[in-house]
Amino acid sequence: MHTSTSLRLRHAALAAILSTALVGPAGAQFGPPRPKPTGPWMNKSLPADQRADLIVAQMTLDEKISLLHGGGWGLIFAGPEAPPSKSVGGAGFIPGIPRLGIPDLQMADAAVGVTRSALFGRYSTALPSCVAEAASWNLDLAREYGALIGRELRDQGYNMTLGGGVNLAREPRNGRIFEYKGEDPVLAGRLVGAEMKALQEQGIVGDIKHYALNDQESGRSYVNVKVDKRAIRESDLLAFEIGVKESGAGAVMCSYNLLNGDYACENSYLLTDVLKKDFGFQGFVLSDWGGTHSTVKAALAGLDMEMPGNTYLADAFKKAVEGGQVPMARLDNMVHRILRSEFAVGLFDNSPERQVPDVFHGLEVAERVAEQSIVLLKNANAQLPLAVARVKTIAVIGSHADVGVLSGGGSAQVDPMGGNPVLQPADTPFFDRVIWHRSSPLKAIRAKAPHADVQYDGGTDPAAAARLAKASDVAIVFVSQHSSEGGDHPNLSLPHNQDALVSAVAAANPHTIVVLETGGAVTMPWIGQVSAAMEAWYPGIRGGEAIANILFGDVNPSAKLPLTFAKSEADLPHPKLTEQPPPASDKDMVEMFPGFKDNTRKFDVAYDEGLLVGYKWYDAKSKTPLFPFGFGLSYTTYEYSNLKASKDSVTFQVKNTGARAGAEIAEVYATLPAASGEQFNRLVAWEKVRLAPGESKSVTLRLDPFYLSIFNAEKDAWELVPGEYIIQAGASSRDLSLRGSVHMN
Repeated sequence: MHTSTSLRLRHAALAAILSTALVGPAGAQFGPPRPKPTGPWMNKSLPADQRADLIVAQMTLDEKISLLHGGGWGLIFAGPEAPPSKSVGGAGFIPGIPRLGIPDLQMADAAVGVTRSALFGRYSTALPSCVAEAASWNLDLAREYGALIGRELRDQGYNMTLGGGVNLAREPRNGRIFEYKGEDPVLAGRLVGAEMKALQEQGIVGDIKHYALNDQESGRSYVNVKVDKRAIRESDLLAFEIGVKESGAGAVMCSYNLLNGDYACENSYLLTDVLKKDFGFQGFVLSDWGGTHSTVKAALAGLDMEMPGNTYLADAFKKAVEGGQVPMARLDNMVHRILRSEFAVGLFDNSPERQVPDVFHGLEVAERVAEQSIVLLKNANAQLPLAVARVKTIAVIGSHADVGVLSGGGSAQVDPMGGNPVLQPADTPFFDRVIWHRSSPLKAIRAKAPHADVQYDGGTDPAAAARLAKASDVAIVFVSQHSSEGGDHPNLSLPHNQDALVSAVAAANPHTIVVLETGGAVTMPWIGQVSAAMEAWYPGIRGGEAIANILFGDVNPSAKLPLTFAKSEADLPHPKLTEQPPPASDKDMVEMFPGFKDNTRKFDVAYDEGLLVGYKWYDAKSKTPLFPFGFGLSYTTYEYSNLKASKDSVTFQVKNTGARAGAEIAEVYATLPAASGEQFNRLVAWEKVRLAPGESKSVTLRLDPFYLSIFNAEKDAWELVPGEYIIQAGASSRDLSLRGSVHMN
């Protein structure tokens, strides 16, 4: 990669700092050495299921129950001065059973990197947000993303992730969209499957969450989602099905909300009928933190682990087993699933060891992901890339671009290396903290244009910003929208009067470029006034450098939107967010749990759009979005031709018709026969095609019959509808220049 050597040179001093800051020597094992267990379950040649059965047969009732619940929370906030514990400080901890060789289960939040590391003197790479990863449409990159997180979890002594979010963007104002992978179930499912498989190959138990329909944060512990079975099997649950099957993930985390009247963590349809039976899931189900609501109902519905605490699956559970309310066979199955997942990734055979992470590799991966995730939305008159020789004065405006790039908050927040460059009041609530990573776009732009006069304005005074823009050849305005677990956005507008800032700058300088750092889609009333715009999401620890590489053409943008950007809230399936504000105490993580048990506060959200999630809604309702799903520009152009479709595959040509090398994400959509009742396109395949100037390649993609099927709720089964399938290929969901058809029996 072009940045590899320079990264190592620029950060030579960083390695020494980190290696001395890390608690304990490299290679040191956490806690006292475990005695080497003996027993047939330690035979590595045996299948994970057999090893789990052998060890379950040796366990006492109390030992079995001890694996069904664990601690959390306290150590997160207590820091190094917490009471002695074998926990390494993650979000969750379950002590092992030394006499049987069962390891401690050390869990960490790790959606975009290992969280809360600075509390214990550790380093973690802050990767671009998950929705940014999805914008790459790149399975190989997803594998890099997962492998890096897995390695850094091991380096810190963890053996289980709490990442792997794959909830669809039904509600585009959701504060956690940045943790997820867009609005399409096939794209999201395949990406999380690739990521979690690579993570587990590092010896870490993978987790896919939040199962299911946790598509808004407002009132998340009380909202009862109402939607029909066919709709969720072909949308939200399809993403989970693909992810679970393609990753072999060891765990699935059930969500806070209710679905059709039952809490997700005691919903037998979700946990047993669909996940464990239909999906064939072999791992264990753990609750989201505080998401357990009962003992017998939850256990019989399919919950295997309560986190955190011991209210339901400890003493109360023992009484239920001894009283015959929960069969011993169910208890054994719960324990088997947990141990099977641990055996499957090698936790019994290879315990994590603390060591200095490969910081340079982390920085390189973070930058590579950011470069492949930044979506070029507009480029009028070839404004970009900027020509260093011609641009003499540059105005950089807004969003603390002088010191860093924005990140998403909540349990996914990775501690900023070197601390937060934008100071926050000490008493700022957890969910309200706004963190910036020290990757300054201003510094990176100055490095790319060393002979230009590059000036910065904070953007708090639109008139002052406009004056600087007017005196400059080019104005680059950074706008941002902070998102976090625990709340949703009231609307899709940029906060803090930033729309007015962009308009003022654009009126002063026709060469205005906007860089968006957002958790998801936003409206852009100024888009017709600016010459260029790009969506950078939350771009991670090398975000400033990646943005500069795109601006100046060192990298040709190739990313495409995994979300539809609406013109306004009026075009959404739910123009107004359905919400019931939680009590004030819920804003503080530590005080949230009592509110979870307040059943009087439940309220319904009807997803009456059903199957029409994201671009399918806009297609079916003939609405024109601001930017469609799958859209993204390049510094070159592409031409599609010669589509041929069969029942098994589709073949077509893609040609680079411009003067620069580039990579085009070629997308294939299908429209099902009229008998399906689905007269809209659905994504069924894609491939990233790298092309030199003038080069043409033939692309052949498999048409997976599963992605062409509908779910028959009456038969409780997937089926192909007989008839004519329209197959289209092109550059986005709204730019499908090729069309063919194939008849399926």
